[in-house]
Amino acid sequence: MKKDSLTPPWRQHLMRVLFFLNLISLGPDHWSAVISPEGPFDPMTGVAISFYAALALLCLFAIRFPLKFTPLLLIQLFYKSAWLLGTYLPAKNASPVDENLESWFWIMAIGIIIDLLVIPWGYVYREYLKGFFRLRKSVV
Repeated sequence: MKKDSLTPPWRQHLMRVLFFLNLISLGPDHWSAVISPEGPFDPMTGVAISFYAALALLCLFAIRFPLKFTPLLLIQLFYKSAWLLGTYLPAKNASPVDENLESWFWIMAIGIIIDLLVIPWGYVYREYLKGFFRLRKSVV
């Protein structure tokens, strides 16, 4: 049985929709900043802009091959979760959060929920987790 046939076509189409939304929401702004920056970026802003530009470009390929690019959705899930745990929660515990941080909370939280629903967890288990801790004998 082919690996692709184990993941239902509707889930692959959902993945394509999410990859397309990532492409159109991230690509134009970040690639325009890379191609014609308005000025020099501080290093962390440059890293963020470059990361999102690369992510957008990879989403273009992912529309064609959604299962092969599942790790992009995992990266998206993990960085949003890390932002929530490492940025939002400490700021909220330290003091009341401002509107900007609160709006980012909702963007990240909704993104996490969408990722959790769209990621083909059976495929992730079969391809990445099932044999992860199994040691293979090396062939010499």
